[in-house]
Amino acid sequence: MSPRRNRPRGGAAKPSSTTGGGADEPVLRYGLERTEEWRGEEWAVRQVGGATGKRYRCPGCDQEIPPGVPHVVAWPRLGDVDDRRHWHKSCWGARDRRGARVQRSRNAPRY
Repeated sequence: MSPRRNRPRGGAAKPSSTTGGGADEPVLRYGLERTEEWRGEEWAVRQVGGATGKRYRCPGCDQEIPPGVPHVVAWPRLGDVDDRRHWHKSCWGARDRRGARVQRSRNAPRY
């Protein structure tokens, strides 16, 4: 028995995720910046694909974000470059329900 084909047969073109097919379809892209309001402050939010090869620590759950994992980068709109924080997508979505759980020791590195 041969394995099942998960790809469509023939030369059917794949729909591109960077261009919406119609007026009612959302356009999904990585790297586009949007503005969200949180705690009375405007935040710049960008989804990244994680191709940098670095490890980051999520401030929402205090867990590492391994290299290659898509995540969210957020910083205050009027903030500095040092104010950027890398969040898991689900942690950024639940940021109002969970507080910062900093459980590291004083001498631990901040990613």
